[in-house]
Amino acid sequence: MENFRQIMDMVGTSVDGVGVLIVVGGALFATVRLALRRAHGAGNYYVCYRQDVGRAILLGLEFLIAGDLIRTVVVAPTMQNVAVLGLIVLIRTFLSLSLQLEIEGKLPWQRAPSQIAQD
Repeated sequence: MENFRQIMDMVGTSVDGVGVLIVVGGALFATVRLALRRAHGAGNYYVCYRQDVGRAILLGLEFLIAGDLIRTVVVAPTMQNVAVLGLIVLIRTFLSLSLQLEIEGKLPWQRAPSQIAQD
């Protein structure tokens, strides 16, 4: 059983690492795209840059939440750890919703007017 916990701890840490790599890689990718757009004189590059960085942060947050879930539930399922995990998930969910609203201008459950007209 102890080997399983150690493996799950490594898996959770690995998932956290992937989340951090996604955020850093996404920010670098967005910066390269920003430089290329500015070099070609494409307008409105700031909004696209913010959207690219925001999407990278959103995806990275999903991985970070998954890593926390794995480590808390499998490795150390104490009531205090579960309460801390709940608070972390609540904060990260709020951040995700805020970023989604900032990137797309609408909340995830709101449908675009064109989708409503098609129904």
